[in-house]
Amino acid sequence: MTYRAPIADIIHSLKHAAGLKAALDEGLYGDLDESTVDSVLTEAGRFASEVIAPLNRVGDKFGTSFKDGTVTMPPGWKQAYTSWAAAGWNGLAAPVAFGGQALPHAVNAACIEMWNSASMAFGIGPVLTMAAVDALNAHGSEELKQRYLNKLVSGEWMGTMQLTEPQAGSDVGALRTRATRVGDGTYRITGSKIFVTYGEHDLTENIVHFVLARLPDAPPGLKGISLFLVPKILPDGRRNDLRAHAVEHKLGIHASPTCTMVYGDKDGAIGFLVGEEHKGMACMFTMMNRARLAVGLQGVGIAERATQQAVSYARERKQGAAGAIINYPDVKRMLLTMRALTGAARAICYATGVAIDRSLRGRSEAERKAAHARASLLTPIAKAYSTDIGIEVASLGLQVHGGAGYIEETGAAQHFRDARIAAIYEGTNGIQALDLVMRKLPLDGGEAVARLIEELRGVVAEVMASNAPGLNGCARRLEEAVGSLARATQWLLAQQSPDAILAGSTPYLRLFGHAAGGCMLARQALAARRNGIDGSARIALARFFAENIAVLAPSLERTVIEGADSLMSAMTVLAE
Repeated sequence: MTYRAPIADIIHSLKHAAGLKAALDEGLYGDLDESTVDSVLTEAGRFASEVIAPLNRVGDKFGTSFKDGTVTMPPGWKQAYTSWAAAGWNGLAAPVAFGGQALPHAVNAACIEMWNSASMAFGIGPVLTMAAVDALNAHGSEELKQRYLNKLVSGEWMGTMQLTEPQAGSDVGALRTRATRVGDGTYRITGSKIFVTYGEHDLTENIVHFVLARLPDAPPGLKGISLFLVPKILPDGRRNDLRAHAVEHKLGIHASPTCTMVYGDKDGAIGFLVGEEHKGMACMFTMMNRARLAVGLQGVGIAERATQQAVSYARERKQGAAGAIINYPDVKRMLLTMRALTGAARAICYATGVAIDRSLRGRSEAERKAAHARASLLTPIAKAYSTDIGIEVASLGLQVHGGAGYIEETGAAQHFRDARIAAIYEGTNGIQALDLVMRKLPLDGGEAVARLIEELRGVVAEVMASNAPGLNGCARRLEEAVGSLARATQWLLAQQSPDAILAGSTPYLRLFGHAAGGCMLARQALAARRNGIDGSARIALARFFAENIAVLAPSLERTVIEGADSLMSAMTVLAE
C-alpha cells in the first residue's frame, strides 16, 4: 500500500490541538486565513501522495550509487525534487526578501511531516537546506545572504550541516577540522566530517556546506568553534577543494546519501565565516533546533505511513472465524496504539511550530520571550518523543503483518528500518532528555514549564466540564498524568545532584510526552464536538490514549523520583 496524506487529521490537529486557529484569529499571521492554510496543506498532501510516495520503494531498492566521488540518486528522484522545488515548497516559511513565502513555521511543519511520510529519505534532504536558510538569515553577513540565500530558499541549491567527526560524535567540542585565516576575509578549511546527510548528490548543481571548524588560536572545547559556509562550487565557478570520500551503507533511508567529506586535498577548501569567530555553536544551534523539530516530524511521518499500511493489511488479511484480523481485540489494540501515539506526537510537534511562530511574530517583547521559552521547552520533547514513537509504531506495524511483515515485499520492514535513525541523529534522544532536564526546565526560573503545566490543567478542567460522552474517564486519567508531570517536575527542579536529575531524564521526557500529548488529543476532540463536527472518532481516540497510554504516567513519575539510586548502585553489574 502507498501513502495517502491524512489532510483532515493534519488540519484539525494543527488548528485545534496545536493552537494555529487561535493564532490566526488573533491576527498573528496578518491576513492569512484558514482557507489559504487548507489549500496549501491539501496541495502539499497531493504532491506527497502522488509524486514522492511512489519513489519510496524505488529509493530503498536502488540506494545511492557512488563512483569517483560522484553520487547518483535513484531513478525519478531528480525529476521529483526539481518539481518540488519549482513549486516553492522549499521556501514555504522562508523570508519574502529572499524569495520565500513567509508562511507559518507550523504550516511548514505539517508539510515536512507529509514529505517524510511519503519518503523519509527524500524528506530529510530539504530539512537541512531549510535549517541552513534559518542559520544564514540569522547570522550571516549581508554579502553572504545576498550571494546564497535566494538559491537556498528556492531549492536551486541544497545545504548540509557538518558537525560529526570519527573521534567526536556527540562531543562536538573534540572536533579537529581546522580553519586558517587567509587575509582576504576568507578561510582555508582542512579536515574531514562523517555522517553528512546529502553531502554529495546530483539533485542540484551546487551544495552549500555549513562546517564547524577550529581556528589556530581558538580556546578549547565548544567555546573555540567557528561556523563556515563552504560551497561545493565557488562564486567564480571553480570547484572548491572538497570531495565526498565515501557513502555509507546503512540500515535504512537508503536513498539519502550519507557521506564522508574531505576538505583540503590541495591548499584547503575556501570557506566564509558565518557569525563571529569562536561563536559558531550559537549559529549551529539555530540550524540544529529547526532540524530537531523536523526530525521529530520524521517520527510522526513514518508512524503515520506505518499505521496506514497496518490498518489496510488488517482489513484485508483473513484468518479464522473472526474473518479479517482487524476484528481481533489484540490487533485492534495494536492499531489503536499506533493511531493514538501518532496523533499525540503530531500535536506536540505542531504545537512546537506554533510556539516558534509566536516567538518570531508576537506583538510584544514579553510575548515573544515567553513563546521562545515555550518553543525551547517543547523542542527536545518533540524530537525525542516523536522519534521514539516512530520506532514503536513501525515495530507494531510489522507485528500486525505477522511473518509477512518480516518479508521485504510488504514494505513494513522498510518503515521499521527507516524509523530507527531518527532517534539517533540531530542529537540522540538521550541528549534531548539531558537538554530538557538540565537546560530547559530551569528556563525563566521554572516559569516556562509551570505555564505549560497550568495550560494542561486547563485542558483537563475543560474536558471535565464538557460532560462529553466517553470523556469522563478520560479526564480523570489525564488529571492523574498531569499531576504526575507536575510532581516529577518539581522534584527535578529541587535536586542538587546532577546524577539524580540525569538518571530520571529519559522517563521524565516520556512522561511529559504522554501528559501533553493526551491533553492535546482531548483538546482537539472537544474542538470537533464544539464545531458541530462528528467528533466520535476523535473522542474515542482521546479516551483510548488516556486510558491505555497516559495511565503509565504514575509509574514513570516513580521511576523519575525513586529510580536514581537503583540505577547508580546497579553500575556494578556493568563493571566486568
